[in-house]
Amino acid sequence: MSHLSEIVDSLENRISKLLQRYQQMKQENAKLEDEISTLKSQKDQFHVEIEDWREKFDSLKLANSMLGSDEYKRDTKLKINALVREIDQCITQLSE
Repeated sequence: MSHLSEIVDSLENRISKLLQRYQQMKQENAKLEDEISTLKSQKDQFHVEIEDWREKFDSLKLANSMLGSDEYKRDTKLKINALVREIDQCITQLSE
């Protein structure tokens, strides 16, 4: 009978340890899910920030090309040619 009692005690002890481990894992999982949520939010913010910087860069690049910067002479010429073509099309439409 004592042998059976030892087995039951051993099982209770193991179950208790398993329940403790389960609770620890559950808490750790909740903590990791919170961390994932925070990181996703930061990632989204970084994507928005990157897009803002890209737009600012493109605007600055365009401004430099319009000012005739040596670095962007080709872009400036292409932009001017595109504007001239647009003006020609407007004049053509107005004269019709």
